[in-house]
Amino acid sequence: MDLLVVGAGEMGRWVADTMTAAAAPVDAAVTFTDRDPAVAADAARSRDAEVVSADTEATFDAVCLAVPMSAVPDAAAGYAGRAEHALFDVSGEMTAAVDALREHGPDLERASYHPLFAPPRVPGNVAAVIDNDGPHVAAIADAIEAGGNDVFETTADEHDRAMETVQAGAHAAVLAWRLAGDDVREEFHTPVSRALDGVADTVTEGSPAVYAEIQRAFDGAAGVADAAGEIAAADAERFAELYEAARGDGSTRERHE
Repeated sequence: MDLLVVGAGEMGRWVADTMTAAAAPVDAAVTFTDRDPAVAADAARSRDAEVVSADTEATFDAVCLAVPMSAVPDAAAGYAGRAEHALFDVSGEMTAAVDALREHGPDLERASYHPLFAPPRVPGNVAAVIDNDGPHVAAIADAIEAGGNDVFETTADEHDRAMETVQAGAHAAVLAWRLAGDDVREEFHTPVSRALDGVADTVTEGSPAVYAEIQRAFDGAAGVADAAGEIAAADAERFAELYEAARGDGSTRERHE
């Protein structure tokens, strides 16, 4: 499979490494392109990969869009014509992505994958919307699973609703805790605060642009802010109600509302 990876950042490099790994059940040859040619050249340098200019007219068996979420519609418009068989993305916002893949690649195999981890923490779970299945999309999923990842199918709506909680809401809560708190001696940390401190370190080791994209795409932060405000204003009786609502099976939002 000849694969063009559009976007040579961390996620694009993860796709290339996954598709060309020894365990991958597909013989893939990777070509990178990026709006910054130096980034594409750097990605290719340490891999057996080629580089083409962003305005290439060459065609490939499959095209992967490894670009920021907000850039997927334009990337789909620009690169769908470079795909002979399959077009897929690994951006993280699925409703807009699937719509764009469908609009610009109506006759192609199409899928949207979201690795639910940063590439340094592979392997992990990978959400997948298979919009138009076929042998190339199946081979891509098989290669991801061969890397030790668990690929599970979902819908674009279910995925994006989940991201409001597990990404936008979680990141906002952790960042707000870190920003609101003071530095304390290590001896003062409780098991809860120590765990939160470690999570905050994980969140803040990434790219602020990536986290800003998540907050732009999903509405979870507003709900966290509302809940924090309600906790801050609660009397003892209302606090007890909120505390009890936070227990249980994960349906906190529905019970709270």
